[in-house]
Amino acid sequence: MRFEVLELTGNNDDSRIAAAVGSVDPQAHVTVDARARAIDVDSWLYPEEFLVALYEAGYDARIKRR
Repeated sequence: MRFEVLELTGNNDDSRIAAAVGSVDPQAHVTVDARARAIDVDSWLYPEEFLVALYEAGYDARIKRR
């Protein structure tokens, strides 16, 4: 699944996003593409489950692809 992030902070985004995703699914594989403002998550869970964790970590994200 892919998420689009409206704005990245530039301060440890990779680790903050990985921690947020990991709080929902510790076994998920996360890739952050800062240039494209995109987060790819490989998990069996629903994308909506990650939106809350990303929001709580300070990121305004949208589901781009399931």
